[in-house]
Amino acid sequence: MMDDHALPAVNALSLQQADKSIWSAIESERQRQSGSIELIASENFVSRAVLETQGSVLTNKYAEGYSGQRYYGGCINADIVENTAIERAKALFGCSYANVQPHSGSQANQSVFLAFLKPGDKILGLDLRSGGHLSHGSRFNMSGSWFQTVSYSVDPLKNLIDMDEVERIAKKERPKLIIVGGSAYSRALDFARFRVIADDVGAVFMADIAHVAGLIVAGEFPSPIPHAHVTTTTTHKTLRGPRGGMILTNNGEMAKKIDAAVFPGLQGGPLMHVIAAKAVAFHEALQPAFRTYARAVVENAQALCDRLAQGGLSIVSGGTDCHLGVVDLRPWGLTGLIAERALEQVGITVNKNTIPYDEEKPFIASGIRVGSAACTSRGMGADEFKEIGDMILALLGSARGGAVNSRTEVSIREGVVELTKRFPLPY
Repeated sequence: MMDDHALPAVNALSLQQADKSIWSAIESERQRQSGSIELIASENFVSRAVLETQGSVLTNKYAEGYSGQRYYGGCINADIVENTAIERAKALFGCSYANVQPHSGSQANQSVFLAFLKPGDKILGLDLRSGGHLSHGSRFNMSGSWFQTVSYSVDPLKNLIDMDEVERIAKKERPKLIIVGGSAYSRALDFARFRVIADDVGAVFMADIAHVAGLIVAGEFPSPIPHAHVTTTTTHKTLRGPRGGMILTNNGEMAKKIDAAVFPGLQGGPLMHVIAAKAVAFHEALQPAFRTYARAVVENAQALCDRLAQGGLSIVSGGTDCHLGVVDLRPWGLTGLIAERALEQVGITVNKNTIPYDEEKPFIASGIRVGSAACTSRGMGADEFKEIGDMILALLGSARGGAVNSRTEVSIREGVVELTKRFPLPY
């Protein structure tokens, strides 16, 4: 018989038993991911081990501070987890310092701003419509409202960063911080030249490798670590870990300022369950199989972009050196919004994306961005990506007439189902 005075303990019900609404939404999302071709360049599929770690009891633990200097008791295991994540990150990137606490890539960037800038200082970064990122000085973001921002862009003909233009702007504007990296620029970056320019004008050089981090650690993309004063990244995308951020440097004095900026400057308690999942993902990325994966990611992106180009679509900059490509839809009379919605109807997920010098608004856009990391994680290879390219060409070709042909739509949807069944997710 239950004691009438007993206090209710935390329940042991499963999610399905405790909250059917949320369980149903999660289950529907699992089915959507399983049955869709995921081409959003900033998304990936984590391993079962990473997924389990992020849902572990570490979500219960407050560990404000850093290892050995916590503001709470009971942090012995939290220290082990964070120290392990740090050591694995340093081994992955070949650097002497890593802060694994940032909750996101944007907060990693904000921490760098807090460490080295004052409100009103000047930032130089890649223009958003040329493939840059909101957190690199966009007026819609705190980086553009707290700081003066100037931008460099891409050459209007080749859509490549013009390093001579970067140098001219830097010498004229004398920024305190120069940022290289973006969310929709598909070509290799000249980190060494950026460092020369930064040194010449007395700026801090920050490389944001959020998209290409996994390719860098596998040797499939140039590394900024020998050149940048500080490097920021996300831990998902091509690194295939949980959603989160990280900051790297080889400069000991800068490391102290970064630590203070992350905590207590910007964040409070770290997300220990996420840091543990980062550690697991770093361990996976240190294995030889990850190099094979990263090489396939690049080859698959190139196969997809090549097939789309062969079919008559225009690829910004003429191709890709990484996991993503931006498709210019203007020659086909389509917008990114129309293409995104049409493709989602058949189970192919992309995102609308502005192209260099785009005259459309960002929520309409003249292009789409495609990426190869997620479907490569399912085991798909170049042949499958060519098949995906053919599906995109057929659907968008049909959409050029103003409405997608229903038979075409049904046929492609059946192809998506068949392809995803051949390459199932592990959960």
